[in-house]
Amino acid sequence: MSHVFADLNEIYYAGLVRRLAAIIYDVILLGAIFMLFGFVGVAITNGEANEHFLFKLLVWVIPFVFYGYFWRRGGQTLGMLAWRIRVQTLQGQPINAKQTFLRLVGGLVSWSCFGLGYLWLFFDKEQRTWPDLLSGTQVVVIPKKKKI
Repeated sequence: MSHVFADLNEIYYAGLVRRLAAIIYDVILLGAIFMLFGFVGVAITNGEANEHFLFKLLVWVIPFVFYGYFWRRGGQTLGMLAWRIRVQTLQGQPINAKQTFLRLVGGLVSWSCFGLGYLWLFFDKEQRTWPDLLSGTQVVVIPKKKKI
């Protein structure tokens, strides 16, 4: 059985500013995670640079695990939570591992083209970026919780 997010009638597509702000938050958090693994890697080699293949592979594995955990769990990383945006399927469900991978590849391609993939949302009526198009997902703004 697949989980569907509850507030689908009250969402709208996320713009560039919210997306970039969330990315900045997440990059700071990922930087801290990379530093932690770097400290462990250097400690293992008694203060020398760790040149092992598996240690270098962590540069690619850490973001996939980070985004995969948050996106598949609730559609939001900590940065996305702060900016009230969520990634979801077009049917309003959490994304799967393949979509996570495709979003990350789309993000790398977008940034390698000087951000053109993110600026694409200005040309798409549903404000989709290259990662959205490649993975068949959408990033939406979720409503504020109503105070009782």
